[in-house]
Amino acid sequence: MSQSQTTTNHDKIRKWAEERDGRPAVVRTKGEGGILRIDFGEPEEAFEPIEWDEFFRIFDENDLAFLYQAKTGEGKASRFNKFVERNQKG
Repeated sequence: MSQSQTTTNHDKIRKWAEERDGRPAVVRTKGEGGILRIDFGEPEEAFEPIEWDEFFRIFDENDLAFLYQAKTGEGKASRFNKFVERNQKG
């Protein structure tokens, strides 16, 4: 069984994403910033690529934490991730 972890550490988040060929992206909304995403493989049409600096600015301004899974139940690298409120646990 695999377990998820939560972090706010920018270096850990970036390392996790880059190890899986992930790139920072945002889905723009009517408000400021947007909905953060990690984009894997072919970019999705709704995803706007952004730089890591902008990604982490939005991340911090919205008091987010990164919930992620390091490995699947089979022991392979997992891409599972989502953004949660910092005071929320898995």
